[in-house]
Amino acid sequence: MYTDIVDLREFYESGLGQAARRMIRRRIRMIWPDLRGQIVLGIGYTTPYLRPFQGEADRVVAVMPASQGVTFWPPEGPGLVALGDEADLPFGDMTIDRVLLVHGLEGTEQLRPLMREIWRVLAGGGRVLVVVPNRRGLWARADWTPFGHGFPYSASQLKQVLREAMFVPERTGHALFMPPLRSRFLLKTAPAWEEVGGRWFKAFAGVTMIEASKQIFAGVSRRTQAVPVKRRLIVPLPGGAAPAARRSAGTK
Repeated sequence: MYTDIVDLREFYESGLGQAARRMIRRRIRMIWPDLRGQIVLGIGYTTPYLRPFQGEADRVVAVMPASQGVTFWPPEGPGLVALGDEADLPFGDMTIDRVLLVHGLEGTEQLRPLMREIWRVLAGGGRVLVVVPNRRGLWARADWTPFGHGFPYSASQLKQVLREAMFVPERTGHALFMPPLRSRFLLKTAPAWEEVGGRWFKAFAGVTMIEASKQIFAGVSRRTQAVPVKRRLIVPLPGGAAPAARRSAGTK
């Protein structure tokens, strides 16, 4: 079950939530240092982590699950967030370059449909970055934070979920090594906790994140080749298909 949107918003407005956002966002930025010309989709509650991509990516949008609720974002300018069904994303095939999934996988009751939808909307060279609570970390036991709700994952479990959904795990990252306490001293020393934990205690991180690429099968059976295959209609986002899809089409 998803954490309610009100609880998520209140957490990220707190001192502990702001520290968690900075630590996780820094690690996300290390994995995705440059998204110029890309279309980025956030699924779950990703707005605290999408702002660095505004003005850099070609387009940034977000979908919040209906059972979680929705909040307007960004505060300035037109809204870029939609309320939707995670098993039926409102985008055409191969129209997204990057998908960021935060506060989504651990709370969904439609795991396989969600992952299949992410696979469908991603362009051929697309990537998904999944951020989940680490089952061995302290944050997974801190039910006063959104990371203490839902089903936490180990790195091996998350990789298995991705492989079963036809993704290839590429890189693994870790964040949130500081204890999930509201102590001002701990909040001030959060960067030091991240530095030490990232070197020596990765197994006990608060969150695990894995970047995976979309797996496309090249081989088909002879029987399949003999049967004409109907082409799926691709409905692009306003302004055309995703850059990765356009690049793939241009090489044919």
